[in-house]
Amino acid sequence: MLGLPGAGKGTQADLLAKKLNIPRISTGDMFREALQSESELGRQVKRYVERGELVPDDLTVALVEERIKQPDAAAGFILDGFPRTVPQAQALKAKLAEMGKQLDAAVFIDVPQEEAVRRISQRRVCAQCGATFRADAAEVATGKCSSCGGPLVQRSDDNEETARRRLQVYMDQTLPVVDFYRAEERLVHVDGCREVSDVLADILAGLERFGLQWREDGDS
Repeated sequence: MLGLPGAGKGTQADLLAKKLNIPRISTGDMFREALQSESELGRQVKRYVERGELVPDDLTVALVEERIKQPDAAAGFILDGFPRTVPQAQALKAKLAEMGKQLDAAVFIDVPQEEAVRRISQRRVCAQCGATFRADAAEVATGKCSSCGGPLVQRSDDNEETARRRLQVYMDQTLPVVDFYRAEERLVHVDGCREVSDVLADILAGLERFGLQWREDGDS
């Protein structure tokens, strides 16, 4: 899943995971799990995080490799938040080839930068379970999470200034990944400035062009 921060990658990844009956794999979740684990990879991640440094590409790729080898990912998976750079995309391609697999498609949810800034600065997060809600979600109006009933809050880094810095990092580091997958002829490019259901429909139509099939009851 590719797109600016605030483009709706997480929302669509969750919907696709349910539709295709495969796990959504988030690098953020993996880092949190690694920090809590006693594995060697976990200890390596912890050393970088405690020093306030970025986790190197080779270690990030190793974490992804470890995760996609788990039984629940045998039939497929959705990567959310990875790859973030072209070297990561190249490393992922090589690792998948070693496993006798390949990436089916890369979904790019396209929104203008100003729209991304607006979404980031207005979204809310559940203080209890961490669920994220768009600015126009019904839950934001009530101030309560529909999953657990917890209060909705604004993250300290969900403000316009931080959003613009994050967008610049994306433009410098991650936007070239879109061109990488376009050159690989694996890109599904959709307009993210529409209703969630319409964006999902376009993504599914794009995936069909790459041969992905699923039953309407949601089982792939």
